Amino acid sequence: MRKLLPLIGTPSGSHPGGRSALTCRFRCGDACFHEVPNTSSNAYVGDVITGALSRRSALRAAAVVTVAATTGTAALAATAPRAEAATPARTGAARGLRFTPVPPNTADAVTVPDGYRQNIVIRWGDPILRGAPAFDPEHQTAAAQAGQFGYNNDFLALLPLPGEHGRQLLVANHEYTDEVIMFRGYDPENPTRQQVEVAWAAHGLSAVVVEEDARTGRLTAVSRHPLNRRVTATTEFRLTGPAAGSELLKTSADPSGRKVLGTLNNCSGGTTPWGTTLHGEENFNQYFAGGSRATDKRYGIGTGATERKWERFDKRFDIAQEPNEVHRFGYVVEFDPYDPTSTPRKHTALGRFKHEAATVRLTEDGRPVVYSGDDERFDYFYKFVGSKRMRHGNSRAVREHNLSLLDEGTLYVARLTGDSPAAEIDGSGKLPADGEFDGSGTWIPLATATAHGAVSHVEGMTAEEVFVFTRLAGDKVGATKMDRPEDIQPSPHTGKVYVVLTNNSNRGKAGYAAADEANPRNANKHGHILELTEHRGRPDSTVFAWSLFLVAGDPADPATYFAGFPKDRVSPISCPDNVAFDPHGNLWISTDGNQLGSHDGLFGVATSGDRRGELKQFLTVPTGAETCGPIVQDRRVVVAVQHPGEIDGASVEKPASTWPDGPGRIVRPAVVAVWRADGRNVGL
Repeated sequence: MRKLLPLIGTPSGSHPGGRSALTCRFRCGDACFHEVPNTSSNAYVGDVITGALSRRSALRAAAVVTVAATTGTAALAATAPRAEAATPARTGAARGLRFTPVPPNTADAVTVPDGYRQNIVIRWGDPILRGAPAFDPEHQTAAAQAGQFGYNNDFLALLPLPGEHGRQLLVANHEYTDEVIMFRGYDPENPTRQQVEVAWAAHGLSAVVVEEDARTGRLTAVSRHPLNRRVTATTEFRLTGPAAGSELLKTSADPSGRKVLGTLNNCSGGTTPWGTTLHGEENFNQYFAGGSRATDKRYGIGTGATERKWERFDKRFDIAQEPNEVHRFGYVVEFDPYDPTSTPRKHTALGRFKHEAATVRLTEDGRPVVYSGDDERFDYFYKFVGSKRMRHGNSRAVREHNLSLLDEGTLYVARLTGDSPAAEIDGSGKLPADGEFDGSGTWIPLATATAHGAVSHVEGMTAEEVFVFTRLAGDKVGATKMDRPEDIQPSPHTGKVYVVLTNNSNRGKAGYAAADEANPRNANKHGHILELTEHRGRPDSTVFAWSLFLVAGDPADPATYFAGFPKDRVSPISCPDNVAFDPHGNLWISTDGNQLGSHDGLFGVATSGDRRGELKQFLTVPTGAETCGPIVQDRRVVVAVQHPGEIDGASVEKPASTWPDGPGRIVRPAVVAVWRADGRNVGL
């Protein structure tokens, strides 16, 4: 087993996907170095996207690109914590984006625009439950961690708190642990039981009340509030929906197949109209040892030991001893933050895969529609259309009804078709003859769950198999292979749906799918964003139109595209990941794995009007960090700064970052709030 060194043949800083080797080891189990799990012959979206750029882009392609000199590594800005550059004027920007963009930089800090301020809302180890001790990284215990804010915050939600003026309820995912920079003297080959149990307690979810300063946008955590809660890798969960109780989900510890301990690798998520939060279990495969079945391989589960060696301390992480335990992870989790006694649920009706997110909109008659991407190279994106209507009110009966909404309905997977000849899609990003990258799409039904049972729509698979082995169902029906589908967000203003594709360095390589019109670039290291328009604007429609909204990268690169906006007037962006909408309808994009020499950051882009495609960088995060969980309110922006200091060769003894507490203190993931110094609304 290799030690903490860059992987052979991979120079530090150039790991596939823009991540360090350390990030790949602990976040996703070196997914980029495993064989791509999807070996089906289904069309690749890159082959589909090549024809999708709008004709407007062709007309504007002649715009002079002057940003090139500012996008190279040599020209990156110095390390000031605030941007002082006065590039595009604030008054000329789209409403909500009127700030001086932060230039690309490599500062070991959260860098925000001139005129903005920031504070740490909460950080790893801060006590939130009654009786929890102060954080002591040299003597951390599982019991202490179970009462403290967890590690590697990702998705964030801020929910209203009726009756408590000036307070909101913050919910955070804790995606994974990075033991090398958590524990002094950590030996990857011989973790201790205490270290493993601390890691179990650092996974999961946190709910914590936060209080705002009425004069600014500052947020501070309220420790020991009755609604504060921790959910960990050993918390009891309830499996619900059509696969609950299946033989595929039964274990020696749970012969009912309906109760599972913990949630793992929660990446992004969403909020529901009925007041709960959703959390996607993503790279769950890396926690399980000894995979040998075809289904294990399709989900990227390795044959040997795991990185963390949890299987040494609990047999459920050893597939040879508990073959079905792995089938109990990879779902969308629903969490009721207003009820500290509630049991979180895993909804099998939404399918099992590497859920990046789960975002909800309602049909005209009040049924939920949930969008989710499978974050793997050449995998698919999905939607679930519920059959039960949401009820209004706060009674126990109403809440119980609404908590069952995601257990009945139909699960679909997307198939995209381009409208240009395949010969015109050459993998370079060059526009086809019609001047557009666009096309149509179909939502293919996989299975339908009802109160009386479930029906499979996939030949050769039972309904239970579809919901547990959803990737294989997508293979069978010919879903379109995408470039790592991550967050998917419907616009609350227009109803259009934005699908984020982070990157895919294997696109077009020998033995892999070539570019298509929906994924038009080979060796796609910067990613892109699709814009879907459901037929007649109905979220329950089974057909849609799609077009290319944004092709990320250096604006000086002819293959990039910003919805037709002049490329000399946008910020460079690479590897889009999580997204959110602001009150003005702008899409805010956080990045993961920037390949342009700058740290990752948060960007806002106009999605409509005459400034559609105007993209501006709002902040950057510290060394080794990723930007996650963006929330954009009228008066503040909130982000999760995940895995700061996660650089090859880093350790507690040799930290790569001193954020957020300065030299001599252990690096800690944290949540950050940003607001205008003059107290006015963001971007106006």
